[in-house]
Amino acid sequence: MSAAKEFPPEKVRAIVSEVASLLKERKESVSVAETAAGGIISASLLSTPGASGFYKGGLTLYTLESRIAFAGWTDENIKVYKGPTTDIVAGLATNVRAKLGSTYTICESGTAGPTGGNMPNRTPGYVALAVATESGTYKRELSTGLGGDREGNMIAFAVEALKLLRDVIKGDAKL
Repeated sequence: MSAAKEFPPEKVRAIVSEVASLLKERKESVSVAETAAGGIISASLLSTPGASGFYKGGLTLYTLESRIAFAGWTDENIKVYKGPTTDIVAGLATNVRAKLGSTYTICESGTAGPTGGNMPNRTPGYVALAVATESGTYKRELSTGLGGDREGNMIAFAVEALKLLRDVIKGDAKL
């Protein structure tokens, strides 16, 4: 088996396939603003045949400085930053959606580990998720339960972000 057959990660394959099918069927588009998932969401969507028909673009906003450069943040945002929250990812998703003109924008920010902090949103495995749409921004937060397993958390963050997108597309998510 070639290395290419090992991507996207096994845990991402089913949900990314489902999301891609929904987007294609509905002739809708998606853009991505990811942080702790490190590009896994975008790369997984792009690995799907026909991605050029639904993928508008993506950013990996891993550093606070990248958020100033590409996502509308100011120095004031950085001064008051205390870790990922659903409000922060909602703002990033809304900003990127406006710039790229997609039907949906997925955003995630979390603490992948292995280290973290003492606040709940700085505990390894915590992730804040948002999907921005024309009608509003859907938010969700959770803990993966994987502790400091950095790679496991990154994959889980991508899966959970794609699940939220699927739920939004199907009308199963609540504003």
